[in-house]
Amino acid sequence: MKIAKAEVIVTSPDRNFVTLKLTTEDGLTGLGDATLNGRELAVVSYLKDHVAPLLIGSDASRIEDTWQFLYRSAYWRRGPVTMASIAAVDMALWDIKGKAAGMPVYQLLGGASRTGLMAYGHASGKELPEIFDSIRSHLEQGYRSIRVQTGVPGLKAIYGIASQAADTGDADVRYDHEPARRGAKPTEEDWDTRAYLKHLPGVFEAVRNEFGPDLPLLHDGHHRMTPIQAAKLGKSLEPYDLFWLEDCTPAENQEALRLVRQHTTTPLAIGEIFNTVWDFKDLIRDQLIDYVRGAVTHMGGISPLKKTLEYAAQYQIKSGMHGPTDISPVGMAAAMHLGLSIHNFGIQEYMKHGQKTDEVFEQSFTWENGMLHPGDKPGLGVELNQDEAGKYPYEQAYLPYNRLADGTVHDW
Repeated sequence: MKIAKAEVIVTSPDRNFVTLKLTTEDGLTGLGDATLNGRELAVVSYLKDHVAPLLIGSDASRIEDTWQFLYRSAYWRRGPVTMASIAAVDMALWDIKGKAAGMPVYQLLGGASRTGLMAYGHASGKELPEIFDSIRSHLEQGYRSIRVQTGVPGLKAIYGIASQAADTGDADVRYDHEPARRGAKPTEEDWDTRAYLKHLPGVFEAVRNEFGPDLPLLHDGHHRMTPIQAAKLGKSLEPYDLFWLEDCTPAENQEALRLVRQHTTTPLAIGEIFNTVWDFKDLIRDQLIDYVRGAVTHMGGISPLKKTLEYAAQYQIKSGMHGPTDISPVGMAAAMHLGLSIHNFGIQEYMKHGQKTDEVFEQSFTWENGMLHPGDKPGLGVELNQDEAGKYPYEQAYLPYNRLADGTVHDW
């Protein structure tokens, strides 16, 4: 199964996506997601100029060997651009192998370990009535686990609040589904950690009073706290029994999670911006987290993330793979196949893509009773409609950034 063609396709139906399409000499095709939100064209160049030429004539069946070659032969390792590029190749090769075998990828990964994947959705609101309505809406859509994000009094625009789209200049796109605004410069938002820490526990108290003790609730701190602030928040949220507190502090310094862990029993999830097992190694070995938030698209593909999760399983740490709308349907399918096969699955983030995206990417997964399943079509179960993709050229877009009241740039 030699690779005859490697195409890099950029399309922007509801947002920008980068897709690698490999075609073998006998006509089998495989897709891989290489989307890196706000830095898409850097990955496009890496793939087109440096990776695609290396793939022509190579054996599509040699997935592990190809991964090791792309990772080691460049000499310059790791980083989001490199790993997103390698991830796309890895996914595409698994897609081809599944089609050649006539089997869905999860069967090649060891078969199903469960009947479906519990998924969580994103509820949000500026104030409590809006939050309650959003939670009820998600429950009606079938979600059994719900992330809750809230506005903070005195702050205009905050990560994760769907209804603030009008405040950020694009009322046609849900802000929580696509925070990257199209335009020449990123949008500036405001932030106040003290106000956030003061406000958030009361929100979860109200949510618990309204919806009871059994609904799994999650929250994303989005890297905005220092370690001691994160520890304080985790402690203050303990009475409300969160499923997890995500990205409570930047984890480039893995020791930061040790301080947080010492002060709270609230489960911790982290890793959506990580790229390799080395970012997770100490956190897993020292049991400083409970859930691995790595994304197939940003961790180098199915192959390395499976290894990372198998390592985590030895410490009873579970998966919680990244799955917002800047992971394309191809990347989401890869996550579903991996999640279905591993033993230590925890939960899957799931945000529904827009109609135009679903027309570009033809998918076979199912969503029933709060559970995802990748389907049983050979390969990943996703095909790219290139005619539809061609209708939506790339549009420059950037994720927002934060400034404090005194003008200091802060983590978004």
